[in-house]
Amino acid sequence: MTEIDERDRRAFIAPLATTLLTLPLAFVSLLYAGLSPMACDSCGEQAADAFDASFEIAWPVFMTGLVGVLVLLVWCWALPWRTRNADRRVGIAIAAPAVVLVNAVVFAGLLDLP
Repeated sequence: MTEIDERDRRAFIAPLATTLLTLPLAFVSLLYAGLSPMACDSCGEQAADAFDASFEIAWPVFMTGLVGVLVLLVWCWALPWRTRNADRRVGIAIAAPAVVLVNAVVFAGLLDLP
């Protein structure tokens, strides 16, 4: 076996670290997105209609982004634990929490807050 085909004994570190960071971050962003309709509870009818229309677009986009984050986490864990995949695994591990942050910014940008 060549050096790049050897089993990487530290391969679990990047997936574990990104999971411990990404899941709470995703939960907080889901909480923010889920509670955001209450921002317009006391709005007038016109502002409430504009918010509802923007929320109908922003919510599916947000949930699709969270599914993408879940795919990244599964991919990070599922990569073969070989030395040749170490850089790829670290890149995916860094991308997962970054996608959560980008997803939250995109969601907030799509909303028409009063």
